[in-house]
Amino acid sequence: MEIINFAEVSEQLHSVNDYVRFGASQFNQAELYFGHGTNNAWDEALTLVMHQLALPLAMSAELMSCRLVSQERVAILQLFERRIVDGLPAAYLTNQAMFCGLPFYVDERVLVPRSPIGELIDNHFDGLIAYSPQRILDLCTGSGCIAIACAVAFPEAEVDALDLSIDALNVAEINIEGHDLSAQVIPIQSDVFSGVVGQSYDLIVTNPPYVDQEDIDALPQEFLHEPEMGLGSGFDGLDIVRQILAQAANHLNEHGVLICEVGNSQVHLTAAFPRVPFQWLEFERGGHGVFRLTKAQLEQYQQDFSGHE
Repeated sequence: MEIINFAEVSEQLHSVNDYVRFGASQFNQAELYFGHGTNNAWDEALTLVMHQLALPLAMSAELMSCRLVSQERVAILQLFERRIVDGLPAAYLTNQAMFCGLPFYVDERVLVPRSPIGELIDNHFDGLIAYSPQRILDLCTGSGCIAIACAVAFPEAEVDALDLSIDALNVAEINIEGHDLSAQVIPIQSDVFSGVVGQSYDLIVTNPPYVDQEDIDALPQEFLHEPEMGLGSGFDGLDIVRQILAQAANHLNEHGVLICEVGNSQVHLTAAFPRVPFQWLEFERGGHGVFRLTKAQLEQYQQDFSGHE
């Protein structure tokens, strides 16, 4: 169903600001969901308009009042229509997302980067690891954003980027090459740790699938464009997390650390392992459900984890 009458609208809107305002109004009226890089209709519209015009997001008031030519107007309105009718997040329409201040290519083969782990990377995992890691594992790498951001934060470290999905690894390779990190970040196909048998790391960082079935059934349409295998993981969202907990100690060096995101499934995890002293991390920029465990803790509660694998 066509939402926007191109001819009628393009005759009435003229400036960059006109189109941002119009897009934001349309998005609000359509009751779209924002959570893939922006959190409001105005920023979503601004992202799409500036992408189409090949301009940076921060522009002076004088430039925002500039008039657009007819070809630019139509192209912007077509982007708006796809955002509303198809429910595609802006990141898939622009094929770009930002993470840790770095640009990443994304499409529907991978989740849109948005993990709060980015804040930990920006802070160099301050207070969470005892020394600068020389070997880092990004498990369930997707677009490769966490692995690449870690490589930038720790330029002396070797980083392995694991994922079961070949499609995801193909996207990760685009980003690894785009950031000129092919010598430092290695993409590896792996079902959890199967691709790195015998390998150990100072730091394992993982944003695995963790959405429980109740939340999967209630997801807004924007999430339905993301690969389902990157979201859901069983009834309580913990199928893969249980495997990680049971096997991670075997892949950590002495004093090594596991950082794992489980989002809303935090409640399920604490219920499943009531004896385990998960360290739940706090974020200044928002986010929750990320825990830290040391190698020693993983070994101490190995029996708990192995019994639930």
